Amino acid sequence: MISVVAAFLAQVLRISVPYALAATGGAFSERGGVINIALEGILLSGAFGAAAGTLATGHPWMGVIFGVGAGVLLSAMHAAATVWVKADQILSGLALNLLALGGTRGLLKVLYHSSSNSPRFESLRPIHFPVPARLESLGLLVQQPLFLVAILAVIAAHVLLFGTGFGLSLRAAGDSPRALDGVGISVVRMRTLGVLLSGAFGGLAGAWLALEQHSFTDGMSSGRGYIALAAMIVGKWRPAAGAGACLLFGAAEAAQMRIPSSVVPTQFLQMLPYLITLIALAGWVGRSTAPLALGKPYEREE
Repeated sequence: MISVVAAFLAQVLRISVPYALAATGGAFSERGGVINIALEGILLSGAFGAAAGTLATGHPWMGVIFGVGAGVLLSAMHAAATVWVKADQILSGLALNLLALGGTRGLLKVLYHSSSNSPRFESLRPIHFPVPARLESLGLLVQQPLFLVAILAVIAAHVLLFGTGFGLSLRAAGDSPRALDGVGISVVRMRTLGVLLSGAFGGLAGAWLALEQHSFTDGMSSGRGYIALAAMIVGKWRPAAGAGACLLFGAAEAAQMRIPSSVVPTQFLQMLPYLITLIALAGWVGRSTAPLALGKPYEREE
């Protein structure tokens, strides 16, 4: 019984990692006042960057760096459009999602002569240590270095956002940008940094997906960026709480894989994670208070 529970918990945690990282990235962007629907495209770009980097260099850690870099690159485009040019934030995010979907598909064809997936590659080497037989599934997950990096990244993000002067300034950019400008701190700079950080975390989430599957598959983000945004709202724009909410979505996806189709229709199982997302949003969105200046371009008074 213990081994069954451990296996299910390990599966939930494994599935939840990209959601949690992307939700953490979303918190940085939206706490600064910039809506980031582009998380879906950032995640997909990060996955492609990780696959391409690993295949090009033969080193999975370089793939992780390439994945983070790809996420930052796409988020820089979002920051340029929304913070500097003051374009509509939702339209910019949707446009970047389409760019990522089409761009990765095109590069997949050009680089690997396939319209569906890249060649397979080796992932990061696990850190071996003794694990009780009944907890083997959990042990195998904890031995994955990128899993440990993900946990540390979420903890560090929460501390950075709520325990440092940088975090205070970033939250002020989303709640009271005029007051922040009044004390001599650039709202544009803080919002840009928030969006770039969201790209770094989203890219890391994509790298996890690619390294877990040992390849890149066309459209492999599969709506995870949007679900991560829902988890961020449920977690009230707090990285730790958002990561906790991601466990709910991870459990729904894990249950989808484990419930026999003879018991529940396959079509219902496939829609279960998205149904949970809608229920969570319906129950929580009214109770969560978004940053006061979220989605509002800042115009500095002369």
